[in-house]
Amino acid sequence: MITVATAHDGARAKDESLAPSAGPAAATLDGEGDDTQLSSVRSLDRPFVILQVLREHRAPMRLTEIATAAQLHLATTQRIINLLIRYSYVERDGLDYRLGVVSLLNGSAYLLTNRLVQMTEPVLIELTASTGLTSSMSVRHDLSAVLLLRVASTPPLRFQLPVGEEMPLVVGGARVLAAALEAPDLDRLLEGVQTIQLASGVVLDRTEFIASLQQIRDRGYAFGQGQREAGAMSIAVPVFDREQRVVAAMQLSALIEDIPVDVDALVLELKRASGAVTRRMP
Repeated sequence: MITVATAHDGARAKDESLAPSAGPAAATLDGEGDDTQLSSVRSLDRPFVILQVLREHRAPMRLTEIATAAQLHLATTQRIINLLIRYSYVERDGLDYRLGVVSLLNGSAYLLTNRLVQMTEPVLIELTASTGLTSSMSVRHDLSAVLLLRVASTPPLRFQLPVGEEMPLVVGGARVLAAALEAPDLDRLLEGVQTIQLASGVVLDRTEFIASLQQIRDRGYAFGQGQREAGAMSIAVPVFDREQRVVAAMQLSALIEDIPVDVDALVLELKRASGAVTRRMP
């Protein structure tokens, strides 16, 4: 369990209410406004905004909830959802809407055609075989990390994050991606953040977290105990492209008791594997 405390926690309950806000979206939801008032959401963007709302909510939603979250007129939301249903991007169950099966088909096609996945998979298979630990590869999507590939150890970990799942950049191996952020993106990541509580119970303040990112850059790897899951340990290194830009994070994970004492040897194995991926890049 990871808790990120922000300066806005006190107002969050109001922000997460399903009731329309007092802004332009509220006027349109009441039937008095017009979509031209919503200049922040362009016509071509609206289907993607709705899909993002459904993805981030992680549970079925009612039409009014979707319209409120997307800041769209209720009638406009209905028209767009009907179109998305026609192409199976959205499914309806009574009054509830959720993402459709095409999202899964798109995800599968993405993994099959992604060159980084294709180049990394044989490397991870060899890495798991040589270390006996679960290996994985994640990439950054805005201010989150997304798990793209995993090769499980034998026996596998008790808890395994599903492929395609988003992870916060502030914990675990994803910190190597946070360490590569430019200053404006790092400011966005830490906007309003006061403390970061890890699954182990350790609490980091903003200054300590920023200092830990510098340590990751200096050492070239991230090492964590009980960051995302209590009793777990991970070691991660960045994967670079030919221009030495960080494009992914490569990680070894295990229960603390299953990690060998020689962590330096694991770091060396990870860096060799990361270098092998870089050399395969065009």
